[in-house]
Amino acid sequence: MQFDATVACRSAPRLVGSVPSVDQRPAAPRVAQERVALAAWLDRHRATVVDKLDGLTDAEARRPMLASGVSLLALVKHLTAVEHGWFVVNFAQTGERDLFVEQDGTETDWVLKAEDTLVSVVSGYQRACARSRAVVASATSLDDRAPHPRGGEMDLRFVLLHMLEETARHNGHADAARELLDGVTDD
Repeated sequence: MQFDATVACRSAPRLVGSVPSVDQRPAAPRVAQERVALAAWLDRHRATVVDKLDGLTDAEARRPMLASGVSLLALVKHLTAVEHGWFVVNFAQTGERDLFVEQDGTETDWVLKAEDTLVSVVSGYQRACARSRAVVASATSLDDRAPHPRGGEMDLRFVLLHMLEETARHNGHADAARELLDGVTDD
């Protein structure tokens, strides 16, 4: 069974050969207040990473495609963990634990288990993103602060910028992995 990203989120443009399809990802504003712009760009990159799975089977999404052993599905699982970690655990200080950490402290966000499917991983990612949006919405301003996990303080602006950078960087990995997997390239 193939994964349909249009069911999971808005589909990104698809360039097969030289024929582009319509870009259905959330638009990022060209002129906006800082908070609106940061949130919109992050949402656009979130939708892009999910779209990289469009049309794949579970087996294809699990297949390691990069020299590091990264698969598209593991990449989305990792992004789920960092969304939860930065917004919910670190910034909102909910008292929740980081996701995908074993009792001995081993991080397993890049490790796929038998129960990790396209549907379960993407659903988990979307839930993490929704919680992250709720944290951002509940903040008074981008200047709201929380302790940084490595010492000192961080503000909401830092968390949004960090997650924008993290998600965009992994979209680059996803671009390469998808092209190596089946030749599909896009925006």
